[in-house]
Amino acid sequence: MAPVVRLYLCGRVTIECGSLVLRDSALGSAQSRLLLGFLGTRRTRPASRLETIGALWGDHPPPSVDASLNVVISKLRTATRRVGLLPPAGVVTESGSLHLSLPHGWIDVEEARKSLDAAEGALRREDLPAAWAAANVAAVLARQPFLAMEEAAWVVRERAGLERIWRRASIVLSVVSTATGEHQLGIQHATEALDAEPFDEVACQALMRAHAAAGNRAEALRVFARCRRLFREELGAEPSERTTDVFTTILRSRT
Repeated sequence: MAPVVRLYLCGRVTIECGSLVLRDSALGSAQSRLLLGFLGTRRTRPASRLETIGALWGDHPPPSVDASLNVVISKLRTATRRVGLLPPAGVVTESGSLHLSLPHGWIDVEEARKSLDAAEGALRREDLPAAWAAANVAAVLARQPFLAMEEAAWVVRERAGLERIWRRASIVLSVVSTATGEHQLGIQHATEALDAEPFDEVACQALMRAHAAAGNRAEALRVFARCRRLFREELGAEPSERTTDVFTTILRSRT
């Protein structure tokens, strides 16, 4: 059976195939690394040459851009052959489009999304061990920096998506921790998610519940007060009915 090809785009960009490993500079060039990242985030959606040029150079393509793109593709193919990615695997050009073919392949950004879906599904089924395990995978993968040092618009969008995955996974971890009596861990995960996005009401709800479960009803109510103040001052609005219901339930509780 062929070994699994593992592509890491978060943290240090790496391709692993069995015992063979390629990292960063061994991928050919900075542009080759960027191309690998672009195709790796969309391997089920072939990219046109025009889209690929935009991903690599934005609004400032080099002279003879088609030739420059061919050079980048060639360098990446040369590099990936070193880990056994021989045609038809690797970067495939077909009908004016490009895509990344990874038979038996695994990509961290895809795994982060799949793991988050699995975690939230398990939480809905109240399968707490499965939710915890999958959320941990999603959080660890998504929290790593995506294509560090790159600032192309699509890279920034991908980072924002991965941050959302990390926040949602953190909320699952908070809910599971609170449900299993690990209250301080529940508070920690929810606090981190809320600090990253202060308007995230699901994180606010999780943090209120975690504090209340830990026996700190006053702090739970303070969390709501901060949330309401932020919404009023920044948005001229009130928190949602669901958030208010969590607050009301805690307020009326006797514990």
